Amino acid sequence: MTSKPVFLDRVRPAAEQSLARPGVDRASIGVLVREFYSSVRKDERLGPIFAREITGDWEPHLEKMTDFWCSVILKSGDYHGRPVPAHLKLRDVTEEDFDIWLALFSKTASELFTPDIAAVFVERAERIATSLELAMFFRLGSAAAAGG
Repeated sequence: MTSKPVFLDRVRPAAEQSLARPGVDRASIGVLVREFYSSVRKDERLGPIFAREITGDWEPHLEKMTDFWCSVILKSGDYHGRPVPAHLKLRDVTEEDFDIWLALFSKTASELFTPDIAAVFVERAERIATSLELAMFFRLGSAAAAGG
């Protein structure tokens, strides 16, 4: 009989739980998405990037992002997209743009939710941003060259 090594239990993070709290539902997440993207569209750096990518009706994108955040926060399984390939095609996005994105997202979440709930949204947004940044900007060759 084989057993898995003990260290595997220590390196695997606990699965995220649904944020089952009063006031956290598809409707409130939809408000967050719409308020956030309203701020993004007004931002002097991010606004033009999004305007180039989303022409015409924004509603399909807003619904897709509502599905995404419902999947992230409520574990609804509503989102079936592929965010990494969608972001890899954005050639004019910089690492600094993620800081702007996170600041706008954090501000919006803190305006709409209690501090403890906003903190969950922001923590998950930070992990998503880190994942996208790694996919978009990390290159093993350049990291190895920089290290020596």
